[in-house]
Amino acid sequence: MQNHYQLFHLPQQFGIDAGALDQAYRDVQGQVHPDRFVNGSDAEKRVAMQWATRANEAYQTLRNPLKRAAYLCELNGIDLQVESSTAMPVAFLMQQMEWRESLDDVRSAHELAALERLDAEVRQAWTAQVKEIAILLDDSNYAAAAQSVRELMFLDKFRAEIADYYEVLDQ
Repeated sequence: MQNHYQLFHLPQQFGIDAGALDQAYRDVQGQVHPDRFVNGSDAEKRVAMQWATRANEAYQTLRNPLKRAAYLCELNGIDLQVESSTAMPVAFLMQQMEWRESLDDVRSAHELAALERLDAEVRQAWTAQVKEIAILLDDSNYAAAAQSVRELMFLDKFRAEIADYYEVLDQ
């Protein structure tokens, strides 16, 4: 079975040309979209739906840096061990605690400017983490990349918490 990169005829690497990915996705969807098989047999309709679903999943994975990095690690035999490997560098954990305290302070004060500062700082850390992952994956250092991906998962989750709190402040 072909992997997501092969499905879209893209090089198997972290750095991805978003335009090429979008075009490849549209091409695949154009070939397998269930609407093209309206008059087909039940089996053809079912296969078309399976391919369309697979193309959607592949596209969503490759367009998201976190999912793409995790997928590349898995393709190269590295299990991220998300549930069992919770060990993180002390400096990373300390930073997480600091940010959580800052978010708690923002929640107490309902201060938009402080939330924006925290959001900018976390976005900057997220971007730096993605760049680090790209370097590690380009160097085929998948074990180290896996650790960085686990850290990025924490950052991603925290960014989502910040985004949720923007909605609370908007009310």
